[in-house]
Parts: sequence; C-alpha cells; structure tokens
Amino acid sequence: MTISSIIDNIYPLPEQSKVLLLENISEITYPKGTLLFESNKVEQNIYFIKKGIVRAFTDTYNQEITFWFGKEGDTIVSMKSYIANQKGYESIELLEDCTLFELKTEHLKELFYSDISLANWGRKFAELELLKTEERLISSQFKTALERYEALLNDTPDLLLRVQLKHIASYLGITQVSLSRIRRQIR
Repeated sequence: MTISSIIDNIYPLPEQSKVLLLENISEITYPKGTLLFESNKVEQNIYFIKKGIVRAFTDTYNQEITFWFGKEGDTIVSMKSYIANQKGYESIELLEDCTLFELKTEHLKELFYSDISLANWGRKFAELELLKTEERLISSQFKTALERYEALLNDTPDLLLRVQLKHIASYLGITQVSLSRIRRQIR
C-alpha cells in the first residue's frame, strides 16, 4: 500500500498540499515484537501501515486486553496524545515485521496552520478515527461474542491467519476455550 493511497483514503488533497504532507513522512521498518507505543507516554508520531499487522492493548489487572488490530492501510495513533498532548492509555505491539510511514505530530500540526486543505484533512482524519472507535465500542457492548467473531470473519478474515488466537480471544472479550467453542460451532 502506498502512502499516497492511504492519504487519499482519509481525504483527497490537492497535489500541492499532498506534496507538503509527503515531505514530512518517512518510511521505516521495525521487527516483529517491537513495542511501538507504550501506555502512559505522550506519543509524538503517527504511523500509517504499509506492510504488517499490529495490535493495541492495555494492561488491566496483570492481563493484556487487546482492543484493536491494524493492518495495511490503517493508521496507528494515540488519539489522546494527538488531540490533547497527554499520555496515551494504549500500547502498540507489532505482530509481524512492519514497514510503516512515520509522521511527526508536531510537523502535521504546523502544516494545519499553513494549509487549509491539510487542516481539513486532519479534521477528516480525526473524524474517521472517532467513527472507528465508536463502532468498536458499540460492537463490544451490544453484540455477542459469536456475532463479533462472525463480523471479524466477514470484515477481516486474514486476521485469523496472521494473529495468534490468544489475541483474537482477548479482542473478542472471551477466553481461548470459548473461542474454540465458537469456532467449532461455526464449522
């Protein structure tokens, strides 16, 4: 996935604005297992996934709870750091070797002041992230584990081939034993 297509998927920009944004983005690679974000830290960067898969989790009562997976084309951002410059609550772990596009939040915010198209892109970016968060919240609150698993199968079936089942179970809010039961039930 190219950075240009990722940017356009958020909100199409005039060419001049896109060039300004691209000048501030660099491509980096990290190995599987890297902790890209750590909870209780202000994150200074936004990442866009070119290749690989990541998970967001939080530690609760000595247990990691996975609440999000990101893959090619997705954005990795701590919204609390991005919006309020405060410590985030999430940790981000790379589940595969990853190639990422890195953008410093400080540079992006400077661009917002100089280019109205980029400011609108940033607004649209935040709105889309809010919608994704709202969808995850509603799913976790109002759908059964079976319904959440079926949605995962329909929306992102490749996750099941790329992510350990313990992380899938945690994401669904169930034990691995319950996940095994659900998988048997669907077969």
